[in-house]
Amino acid sequence: MASPSIACIGIIGKQNNPLHMSLFPPHTRFKLDFSLLLSSTLDIFEARLQHKSVDQDFGLLHAVDERLACYGWLTNTGVKFVIVIDMAGRPPAVDADITTTHGGRPSSLAAIVGLREADLKPAFKTLQTAYVRLLQNPFYDPDEHTPTAPNGEYRNGGTQIISRRFIEEVKRIGEAWAPGVTNL
Repeated sequence: MASPSIACIGIIGKQNNPLHMSLFPPHTRFKLDFSLLLSSTLDIFEARLQHKSVDQDFGLLHAVDERLACYGWLTNTGVKFVIVIDMAGRPPAVDADITTTHGGRPSSLAAIVGLREADLKPAFKTLQTAYVRLLQNPFYDPDEHTPTAPNGEYRNGGTQIISRRFIEEVKRIGEAWAPGVTNL
C-alpha cells in the first residue's frame, strides 16, 4: 500500500479565477476533472469564510470519495490554495523497501492509515512562500491575472500564472510532500 500523495495543487485568484493547476502522476490525464473539483471548493471557502478567524488553514474542504480529499488554505490577499490528496498514493518505486505478504503481493513497511490536517501545513506554507516570491517579481503583475479590470470591464488575455520558477516550485512541493514531512 502506498502512502498518501498529492494528486493536484490549484491556485485560485481572489476573483475565483483559476491561476494555476498542477497535476501529479497518475492523475495527469484528468485536467478537466480536477478543474471542476477545484471549482467545487469555492462554495466551501465562501461558506466557511463568514465563520473564520485569523487562521488561514481551512483544513478538509470535502472528501470526494474514499480516495480523493480536498484541503484548503486562504492567503490574506484572498488567493486560495487547494491541495487534492490521493489517499491511495503513487505506486511505490521499484527500489522502495517492500516486503511480501502471504498472497505474494508487495506491501510497504510504512503504510499510512490516515492523514492529519497538520500534515499539510508545511506544503501550504511552502506554497505560500513560493507565491509571495512570485509577487515580489517586478515583472509579475497580479492584476493582469484578474478577469475584470478595476473599472469593471472584462479583460481579455491569459489569466494563468506562467512563471517557470513558480511552476517548478509547485511541482517540487507536489512531488516532495509526504505525510510527516515537516520541511519542504
